[in-house]
Amino acid sequence: MTSTTTRLLRMLSLLQDRVHTGAELADRLEVSGRTVRQDIARLRELGYPVHAERGAVGGYRLGQGKNMPPLLLDDEEAVAVAVAVAAAEDGSTGIADIDRSVARALAKMERILPKRLQHKVTALRKATDIGPAVTDSREPDAPVPAETLTITAAAIRARRTLRVPSAGEIEPYRLINWQRRWYLVAYAFDTGSWRALPVAGFREIETTGRHFAERTLPDADLVAFVLREIATAGWKVHARITVLAPADVVIARINPTVGVVEPIDDRSCALFTGADTMETIAIYLSMLMMDFRVDDPPELVAHVRTLARRYTQATQNE
Repeated sequence: MTSTTTRLLRMLSLLQDRVHTGAELADRLEVSGRTVRQDIARLRELGYPVHAERGAVGGYRLGQGKNMPPLLLDDEEAVAVAVAVAAAEDGSTGIADIDRSVARALAKMERILPKRLQHKVTALRKATDIGPAVTDSREPDAPVPAETLTITAAAIRARRTLRVPSAGEIEPYRLINWQRRWYLVAYAFDTGSWRALPVAGFREIETTGRHFAERTLPDADLVAFVLREIATAGWKVHARITVLAPADVVIARINPTVGVVEPIDDRSCALFTGADTMETIAIYLSMLMMDFRVDDPPELVAHVRTLARRYTQATQNE
């Protein structure tokens, strides 16, 4: 028979999930209905706002109260919260007076996490860099399962190769989180080159038993490396634009995620950029506020011509 304290914690965990009838709680906890009612009363005395709902679909649920009661998290939830709080601490939240609160919350989480979970959180934190929040994005989010991230972080920490369907066997070096997307800086054996792999594409991931010696990195700043890779190869649509302005002027105007700039002469340069849609590239170009010519692809040329026609018609007097 479980102790009253253990049973109360199990009940609290159940109530945090969804509404449960008294019969369901009694069955899950292997106690009588009377014991369930007594335990509900004990939770209320401890400050937990347990509400009772009547009717055919009624039952007990944990609601809102005047104070913030302690919460119970399972392993996956605890790791997810700790990683999210750590990301908020490492990045810029843009919210005044929140940094100290985030640091206190992270310290509390780290003190109470079991060792097995601390190892997961620590490995992921040490294996991750946060990209700059310099632009907004109209591209859809690419969520990644927490388990995929923890497996990848553990492989980085242990210097073990990974096997993923999209790239074969790779040496993982660094996770980069940018604009709600995850990328892995890795050396790919199939191409013999460094790559910035979208982690959302890892439908299956496997850690091998093979250790590897660290190679010379492709860039001292791996965030900058990933942003360059995204700009030149990480999108569904790629474009080459001739901008009628000096390269240094264009570089000062854009951020590395928009594209790579190469000088043509003193008065013009080539901008290599990309996005997941033609529409997004057109938006980037309009925000550049400089004269330009679309060189490639032809579909983007046609799209910009359509926009030019629409804008011209919109400004004509009837």
